[in-house]
Amino acid sequence: MGKALMIQGTSSGAGKSLLALALCRIFSNLGYDVVTFKSQNMSLNSALSIEGGEISRAQYLQALACKKKPSVKFNPILLKPEGGMRSQVVFMGKPIGSVSARKYMLSKKEELFSKAMKVLDELLEKHDIVVIEGAGSPVEINLKDYDIANMRVAKHANAKVILVTDIDRGGSFASIVGTMELLSEEERKLVMGFIFNKFRGDASLLKPGFDYLEGRYGKKVLGVVPYTEHKIPEEDSLTEFPKVKGELHIQIVKLPHISNFTDFEPLHWANGIDYVSNAEEIKGDVIIVPGSKNTVEDLLWMRENGIEDAILEAHKDGAFVIGVCGGFQMLGKKIIDEIESKRGKINGVGLLETKTFFARTKRTNHLKAQILWKPLGDMVVEGYEIRMGRSTSERPFSVIHEINGKPAFEYDGAIGERVFGTYLHGIFHNFGFTERFLNMLRAEKGLEPISVGRWSLEEEIERFAKLVEKSIDVDYILSKLGL
Repeated sequence: MGKALMIQGTSSGAGKSLLALALCRIFSNLGYDVVTFKSQNMSLNSALSIEGGEISRAQYLQALACKKKPSVKFNPILLKPEGGMRSQVVFMGKPIGSVSARKYMLSKKEELFSKAMKVLDELLEKHDIVVIEGAGSPVEINLKDYDIANMRVAKHANAKVILVTDIDRGGSFASIVGTMELLSEEERKLVMGFIFNKFRGDASLLKPGFDYLEGRYGKKVLGVVPYTEHKIPEEDSLTEFPKVKGELHIQIVKLPHISNFTDFEPLHWANGIDYVSNAEEIKGDVIIVPGSKNTVEDLLWMRENGIEDAILEAHKDGAFVIGVCGGFQMLGKKIIDEIESKRGKINGVGLLETKTFFARTKRTNHLKAQILWKPLGDMVVEGYEIRMGRSTSERPFSVIHEINGKPAFEYDGAIGERVFGTYLHGIFHNFGFTERFLNMLRAEKGLEPISVGRWSLEEEIERFAKLVEKSIDVDYILSKLGL
């Protein structure tokens, strides 16, 4: 039977996801068979599992840190907010319905929790260590009775719990004390110790606080992880959308239901990106309409707020416009949606000669495609699709020749005059494509070409794990696990 180690936080954004990722890699490098687990996650930045289902990007990355192929077993319940206090519920990678927050809390939660715990039991039977990530804070008084992601999971798995706090925010000692005081005696016994995260400065200055915690609770401070810059995507609920005007002014529309915005990280690293949410801001060289959890509602939001007209005006003045997934659907002539928004026929922005029909079946696939757009033609790119729409176009952007590793032939996206759209999430993580695209636009402005660094996620995970390993007492953690 494997051992369970759970990472809980004093708040959302304390650093649970990245600390869990680092521990997954540290234990894996030590030769243990490690997997990750989070019973329930709420995120619009989903990724594809090996089975072809949706999981949170956090658990996807943690699986890679475990040197495992990402599985739906690592994140059985995924909630994708739709607005209006409703979420799409994804269980074991597949959508099973859309419910209000109240209905989910009072009916669906217990049934899905029971099933998720069976998945956790299976993982514990088959692996040496299961690193479990909690959600938010384990002591939210209004939610504690309904919580299925923190101490109920720890008690089920008899997990040793590490409580992590973000000291960069301030108030970390108070947040640890407050959390410990609100835990029951049974729950406090599960806590192994504390980790202070994102510290800038001399850690020796924290000793009086450490002495207090260890004296009061008999729990060890396991370490202080220094603040560091990294390129590992974090949870989307706390993402600060950047506003950086680079030599090319690349603007991304911050839609109300924006999803999978990690698509644009390479553009940020290479040039800088500027998220915008009102019409007056739209003046960029490149304007991107990103993915959306509710395409039609976000299109109508752009229309009502003048953003659609601003995009059309900017395009007329020479701006390059891009749509990815839901954004691609919006840029077409027409959308017929009786499924997601149930609004029927809606006119699109009209920059692409496409028509989109929504279907009940969601497509979730890994893709390999060849670009057909002449300026960047003949390039082979990889990505993934998570979509419900089907779009027709006489001028496709690419031809897909591999779906989930199997030969295929179907067209994707559309091109027009200084505009393209695609269903390929991750298109800009193909660094050769990104470099060529940016340099094409830089040449138009008389700017020198740039080289887009070939960032490696594997190297970034390894670097971050080594930093954490130097900062915490790994031997003590293993000893408390009985390893």
